[in-house]
Amino acid sequence: MSRPRSPRHYRSNLRIERDNAALYDRLAELASDERLRRAYGRIADGERANALFWEDRLKQIGAEVPAPRIGARVHVLTWFARRFGTEFVMPTVVRLEHADHLPTPVDRSGFRDHFLEPQAPTTRSGRHRTQSGNTLRAAVLGANDGLVSNGSLVMGMAGAASGDHAILLAGFAGLVAGACSMALGEWLSVNSSREFYQAQISARAERLAVAPEDGTRSIAGIYREKGLEPKTAEALAEHLTERPRTALDTLVREDLGIDPEELGGSAYGAAISSFCLFALGALFPVAPYLFLSGHAAFLTCIASTIAGLALIGMGTALFTGRSMLFSIARQLGITVAAASVTYAVGHFLGVALTG
Repeated sequence: MSRPRSPRHYRSNLRIERDNAALYDRLAELASDERLRRAYGRIADGERANALFWEDRLKQIGAEVPAPRIGARVHVLTWFARRFGTEFVMPTVVRLEHADHLPTPVDRSGFRDHFLEPQAPTTRSGRHRTQSGNTLRAAVLGANDGLVSNGSLVMGMAGAASGDHAILLAGFAGLVAGACSMALGEWLSVNSSREFYQAQISARAERLAVAPEDGTRSIAGIYREKGLEPKTAEALAEHLTERPRTALDTLVREDLGIDPEELGGSAYGAAISSFCLFALGALFPVAPYLFLSGHAAFLTCIASTIAGLALIGMGTALFTGRSMLFSIARQLGITVAAASVTYAVGHFLGVALTG
């Protein structure tokens, strides 16, 4: 027998389902593809059915049903979808769906679980959606790295009772060094991935050239796993292997899960974006020292860092599914801990070195 849930639990589920319904309604309005528009509309209908389920549960236990209110995540994701397209935000939306997954009978109004629905064309366009959506996540994480690391550096220099010029110099040195390190790391990472993928593609191409029958068996096995009848899968595989380039493309996409036209994206694009995002985050704690000095600069640095952390916490909430207040508080807690350690170390070293 299942344990009865509290009204607070039911209200939380109701809020999530209402937000999901509102978000998919807006995505349906913004989608440029008719198939996507219909899919988003069906999902929104299913989410509304789920919301009614939780409303009924609240009424059954005599609890008050809260008035509908659209959450901040819906507004933020809608803003991104309106400017960059619905495909840009879909990986984030799906990640939130998994984070907020509720034990709701989605099928009670005749709707299947929308994770099983074909929401959009697959293969290349699907991978493109994943990469574009992950760009948003990388932006938040890159800015977070810059803010936390440079904020801690500035606090360490302030703890050592360094002058304003020394703090400013250290802050900008940390900004440039960290941004360059991030950019180089991303460039190496993407290039290494591309080289690995190219080696995998070359190996498949050589194997197809030497033993095309192996390629036919591999492709037939892929389509059998997708549910085709053995004879149909073999006929399709034979047809594809008549064109070596098509057979190679099929093996690379289906067997390796690689898009041969992208191979992980642009190394230079990843490097530039990492540099800019890290530098943007790292600028928050050091910028006040450009205009202020002494105690005023230090307090403004703290305020600027807190403001930046709040923005990053709001962005992090888009990917974790947690409330924005929790994400902001966690972000502040982690950064305060790191900055406190570096401030204390800087203070003790400053005292020891100055005698």
